[in-house]
Amino acid sequence: MTTAQRVVVDPITRIEGHLRIEAETDASGRIIRAYSAGTMVRGIEIILRGRDPRDAWAFAQRICGVCTLVHGIASVRSVEDALHRAIPGYTIPQNAELIRNLMIAAQYVHDHVMHFYHLHALDWVDVVSALKADPKATSALAQSLSSYPRSSPGYFADVQNKVKTFVEQGQLGIFANAYWGHPAYKLPPEANLMAVAHYLDALAWQRDVVKLHTIFGGKNPHPNFVVGGVPSAISVHTGSGGNGQDGTALNMVGLQTVQNVITQMRTFVDQVYVPDTLAIASFYKDWGGRGEGLGNFLSFGDLPSKAFWDTDSLYIPRGVILNRDISTIHPIDLDADTEIQEFVSHSWYKYSQGDGQGLHPFKGETELNYTGPKPPYEQLDVEQKYSWLKSPRWKGKAMEVGPLARVLMMYASGNAQAKELVDYTLKTLDVPVDALFSTLGRTAARTLESKILADAMQGWYDQLIANIKAGDVRTFNEQYWDPSTWPRHMQGVGLMEAPRGGLSHWIVVDDGKISNYQAVVPSTWNAGPRDSLGQPGAYEAALQDNHVMADPKQPIEILRTIHSFDPCIACAVHVTDPDGEELVQVKIK
Repeated sequence: MTTAQRVVVDPITRIEGHLRIEAETDASGRIIRAYSAGTMVRGIEIILRGRDPRDAWAFAQRICGVCTLVHGIASVRSVEDALHRAIPGYTIPQNAELIRNLMIAAQYVHDHVMHFYHLHALDWVDVVSALKADPKATSALAQSLSSYPRSSPGYFADVQNKVKTFVEQGQLGIFANAYWGHPAYKLPPEANLMAVAHYLDALAWQRDVVKLHTIFGGKNPHPNFVVGGVPSAISVHTGSGGNGQDGTALNMVGLQTVQNVITQMRTFVDQVYVPDTLAIASFYKDWGGRGEGLGNFLSFGDLPSKAFWDTDSLYIPRGVILNRDISTIHPIDLDADTEIQEFVSHSWYKYSQGDGQGLHPFKGETELNYTGPKPPYEQLDVEQKYSWLKSPRWKGKAMEVGPLARVLMMYASGNAQAKELVDYTLKTLDVPVDALFSTLGRTAARTLESKILADAMQGWYDQLIANIKAGDVRTFNEQYWDPSTWPRHMQGVGLMEAPRGGLSHWIVVDDGKISNYQAVVPSTWNAGPRDSLGQPGAYEAALQDNHVMADPKQPIEILRTIHSFDPCIACAVHVTDPDGEELVQVKIK
């Protein structure tokens, strides 16, 4: 490339939702500025106004179809937090917290495996190159990495023949329209074949592990929840017959299935996911030196051993890390007007008191105000508003959220397993500590987190079984269920760590109805545009760190770093037509 230009990637594929990236390059192809634009518009907060807070989770959960349960959990917790603030004695049964922990952790492991193999792997794995592999050599490679049983020469030969058939018939399907043969691919054919085989294995694996959600929540996606606990009534009987609720309650047969799922998750993570990540990363160590981004990380914390309000009991700690300094964890004041704020200086929204200020979510506003170009258009006017995503900030600073933030938080707070895994990974790959703050570090952190949480699930399961054997089968607190027992005004925030990062639902309730509802989601933190001070969001900052494009028509460098965040733009936006008109109206009686 001989001249500077703006590279437009729209849409970014292999993500949830619609995302546009515009990157300005210099004459050498180096990205010097990048802009992230969500191209759909949020609407869920508007839909929730005036509704019964106890029903909010069922609507909020439909914000996304990938993270399924996370918005339901955050929504339920927002109402529970409002009740707890107004009535400090209000609590959630321990069994309900344990079941929620199991469901959340299962979502993590499921989501991370799916992301690595089905959304992100093709940025590093050349599928067509797998046709050149020697199945025997591939088997030897796989067996040198782990004891995974599906590693025979015959198995890899079968996978290779499947791919060969697809290629010869011109039916690559999900593997079509990629940049096969791009010089950025570095894996040898045998590593490519192994990864393709595990891609297919992961498809079957994920179909089985969602059983945990269906057992505890009745279905997947979008399992059921309830304010005050979980809808999983527990029966101590072994069969599904009998009287009362035994036929529909969670019994020991269902709990044994949960144990089987946990074992299946841990086995795949240990024998496939972790070894594959280390093997693939060893060929891409240079990516430990690009894609850093902000250097600021935020975690709301999650997975309590006691009540969620007891922050000391959170398995994933709450806090902020600034400027890479993992020696200090800064506390978060959720109620301070000047800490968590959302800005719309470069977003297609309007604030009643002016767009230059930031609003705390309890005082947040969602008024659509599209002022951008009429589609289709070649480029955005990035000096003006250019995204349907808002720009969240903590004390005025842009933050990165997600697996890297959480692993750093666990590492910094002294979690022994996190420290052991991080140190082992750095040593195995022979990369410096600074490699954590990169595209490679972000991808590796997601894998390490899966190992940590898959192991933790066994402990929560064992505690749940111990409670049941001790006679404690309570999963729901019916006290204060009726809004007539509530104060006239209350507000609360439902926090959780979704697979993609810190998630918060902020609710204001007046006379038993929702008067304001704001969801500040992970991909808003990460994918949001510049703020009123011109500070870039996490995506934008990461792309501006040491990216040189080999071919602007095949922007694999952009995809690698953006996919390392695992974007979920549907969580940050909803849908309208180009004229801002309502597309469909659904009335529920």
